[in-house]
Amino acid sequence: MSLSRTHPIDDSTPLSPPSPAQAAPDLQEPLDALLRIAEQRAQHPEALLDLLRRIEHLHRSIQDGPFRNSLPSDRNGLFTLLSEMESSGGWPYIPRLQLRTFMDLLSPEPEP
Repeated sequence: MSLSRTHPIDDSTPLSPPSPAQAAPDLQEPLDALLRIAEQRAQHPEALLDLLRRIEHLHRSIQDGPFRNSLPSDRNGLFTLLSEMESSGGWPYIPRLQLRTFMDLLSPEPEP
């Protein structure tokens, strides 16, 4: 499965997800399932919006619960974690489409 984007959200947003080889084996199957669900809803923007909201909610739940609880309690451990995050792509952020992106999508194509 391949994800592509014709309208980047911002320069910090990666154009593709991490390769499957980078995902832990127990994560790849549910991630592939989410992609299949998105593809099944490709012609239904409301359903895709619902899926995105649920994924964002999951992201926040993991961030505010297990991830926050797993953070090192000492300065050296936190520095090491932040250094590793920086070298591996930074904070996992789920960006929202900007209003400008929607306006660009709705604007008529110039005729040649």
